[in-house]
Amino acid sequence: MKPFYDSPLRKAGEPLRVKINEVEVVFRYCPPGTFTMGSRESEKGRGYDETLHEVTLTRGFWILETPVTQALWNAISRGNPSEFKADDLPLESAPRSRCARFIESLNEGGFAPEGMRFDFPTEAEWEYACRAGTKTRFSFGNEITEKDANFDFQMMRTTPVKSYAPNAWGLYDMHGNVGEICADKYADYPLEAVQDPVSRKGNSYVFRGGGWDCPSYNVRSAARRCCPKDYRSSRVGFRLVLKPID
Repeated sequence: MKPFYDSPLRKAGEPLRVKINEVEVVFRYCPPGTFTMGSRESEKGRGYDETLHEVTLTRGFWILETPVTQALWNAISRGNPSEFKADDLPLESAPRSRCARFIESLNEGGFAPEGMRFDFPTEAEWEYACRAGTKTRFSFGNEITEKDANFDFQMMRTTPVKSYAPNAWGLYDMHGNVGEICADKYADYPLEAVQDPVSRKGNSYVFRGGGWDCPSYNVRSAARRCCPKDYRSSRVGFRLVLKPID
């Protein structure tokens, strides 16, 4: 019998509830698949580093349906570094190294389902989950308004998670609110088709999705940003994934 995370019967967006101390969170399933990562040269607001290439993700994974909230952070870690504080707001202003320690604590605490571990999403996993099968600039189409996401200083701060509609796989805040740290170090995309890519060489880490202060072109599905490992900003948070233990 195949492990629950690898069942062909799983459907995209299927929920998985996980209890972390007193906080229950929901992960959404992303099935194995192939997609086109990056953007066309004709896409409005396109960055120079969004070279189109085919990516195949050979294993399914589960991704947290929201960015890590301050309630979840406080259930594990002491000291909330966020500039804007409330339990239902995304955690922000933590350097990547501190976010990585949070993930280590989750794994050491045995909160993951059997046979699985918590991690940052790879950049490819993040874009695959964000697109949820779409090829448009955003997961909901080619245009964005203040009704779709928190971006371009419209709220002047972060907003509670789930303030805007989710994408087709049940994921909230993939566009705007806070950018989300990925496992990858920033590098040029390959030109050829690849499987399960993750970049390990470089000086900066990728974050995706853009934040509450970013213009619309920086919150597109394909938009890429990077920061040093100790960078702190109220525009940057992170999201968890659950993967099989290798």
